[in-house]
Amino acid sequence: MNRLRHQAFHLPALAVLLSWVLATLTRIGLTAFAWPDLDRSPAALVSIFAHGALGDLLFGLAFGGLILVFTAFTHSKWPNAWPFRAKRGIAVFALSGLLLLVAVAEFVFWNEFDARFNFVAVDYLLYTHEVVGNIRESYPLPLLLGGTLMVAALTTALAFRHWPMAPGKCFGIVQRIGLALVGAGLFWFVGGWSVDYASQPISPDLENQELAHNGPASLFLAFSENSLSFKRYYRTLPNPAYAASAPRWPDPARDRPSTTPLNPRHIVVIQVESLSASFLGAYGNDAGITPHLDQLVKEGVWFSNLYATGTRTVRGLEAMSAALPPLPGESIIRRSGNQDLYTLGSMLRRKSFQPMFVYGGYAGFDNMDDYFSGNGYKVLDSRSFSEQDKAFRTVWGVADELLFNEVLLQLDKDTRDGVKRFVHVMTTSNHRPYAYPDGRIDLPSKSGRDGAVKYTDWAIHNFLDQARKRPWFDDTLFVIVADHDASVAGRISLPPNLYRIPALFYAPKMLPPRRVDTMASQIDLPPTLLALLGIKTNGVLFGENLLAGDPDQRAFLVNYQELGYLTPTPDGLRHLTLLGPKQRVENYSVAADGNLARTPDDVETTNRAIALFQRAEEVYESGRYRQH
Repeated sequence: MNRLRHQAFHLPALAVLLSWVLATLTRIGLTAFAWPDLDRSPAALVSIFAHGALGDLLFGLAFGGLILVFTAFTHSKWPNAWPFRAKRGIAVFALSGLLLLVAVAEFVFWNEFDARFNFVAVDYLLYTHEVVGNIRESYPLPLLLGGTLMVAALTTALAFRHWPMAPGKCFGIVQRIGLALVGAGLFWFVGGWSVDYASQPISPDLENQELAHNGPASLFLAFSENSLSFKRYYRTLPNPAYAASAPRWPDPARDRPSTTPLNPRHIVVIQVESLSASFLGAYGNDAGITPHLDQLVKEGVWFSNLYATGTRTVRGLEAMSAALPPLPGESIIRRSGNQDLYTLGSMLRRKSFQPMFVYGGYAGFDNMDDYFSGNGYKVLDSRSFSEQDKAFRTVWGVADELLFNEVLLQLDKDTRDGVKRFVHVMTTSNHRPYAYPDGRIDLPSKSGRDGAVKYTDWAIHNFLDQARKRPWFDDTLFVIVADHDASVAGRISLPPNLYRIPALFYAPKMLPPRRVDTMASQIDLPPTLLALLGIKTNGVLFGENLLAGDPDQRAFLVNYQELGYLTPTPDGLRHLTLLGPKQRVENYSVAADGNLARTPDDVETTNRAIALFQRAEEVYESGRYRQH
């Protein structure tokens, strides 16, 4: 104990202890949050805390090693004088404050995503303005910070009282270097074990799996696997199996343009933030929060069995622009080499449409600005909106009704100027803090998700009502689709029912109402739209035309690392092939209520799933998806 009171070892030892204690307390708190959804059997709970305790210890030792590198060179003679006591107090306060902030961040992140730190947390570290703004608008930030500072101060006082520092002697330069090397070794090797340990599966139950992990270690794991090569990390098919199972690309057989094409003046794609199918009355919700959308699905072409590709806005935007199956790791919107791709916008240019991306927030977020501008879209975001249309906003963007005002102004101008416009609109109001202008609906602002959904439903209705008064309305094709589901947290990593989203084409003067029950993916909407307009693509887009012949029924689902290939089965159920890192392949039968039952491998379906993702990565990484 005397050695641990030496000034060179005191702070590293305290770092290990505090890290381990706070990680344990965090796990206990998160377990209480997740209790209704857990596997609560004694064996499962013991597994969570036993596995978690070791993971926390590994991370704590690595973190203590990093602190040892610092103290090896900064310790000095320590007379019992106030300047040195002050330095020690500041160090202990800063250390405990940092670890407490991490714990608070874990609770906030879990509340948003029902998960430990992952790819989303990595992305959010790059966009501190939006993230900090969202926390400030959604949580009692002064209370959180004040409480953190008070606990850090209490921890510092307890350390002074019960763990006094012994002066000890200063180490020489050789000893300092030796200590630093020991600390660096702990950080590098034990830290590596900690990150690897965070990737180990311990339970088929997703909530239990997440709770067993160490949050900061999971964050470093997400950093290290930010970009995942399909060929390197996932099972692939050798020739000739690959040649037999992989789809052709390009495939002219997929190019089936309408023989009686539509000729709209404008096209408006409205991609709605976090609009789950389960919110709509058309899918069985009886809360009455989407009355206008429920009416629209009766008046338009409703794709009733459509699935989002991912869990992030960039995934939805990727699917609706590039029509490419989702690749593991980052969305292509955030990757290099994502310019001059085959996109919905580039194809619509063949009929003289001018593409535009309109976003209610700052389009630099998630690299949307660079991606869309690099693919020939004009980008309009809140920085260019009129002052009137900036009157109500959150950190994510302006209220949806104000966003739609800008779209109306743009289409009015384009009509006067004789411009054929394709507008891809991304909303933001259905996002925490769920704030919107007063007096629009019967639920108060910031009252929760139902209010935000009902407001977005109202804003879309208001936009279409305003559009009906314009001369261009009858000649405009509207597409309404979600970017992703509101939440895909569940007891499994890829819960198919929670990827289901609404989608419809609406043009009352051009398209008769129709319901399409074909199982489909977001990536199928762009080629379906292009086929309606009679635009030939030579089959370069991976999606299917859902309105012609007998399209291939399947959906692509991804989270941060796992890839899902969902197909219907003859008995009315669904089959999910799940592909994971380290060549992991699992097959499941999916019941109507979303419950999964493990099934033996289906070689044909598994090979088809692997080949589709393998082909998509091959085409993208080789640069062949870029227009030449």
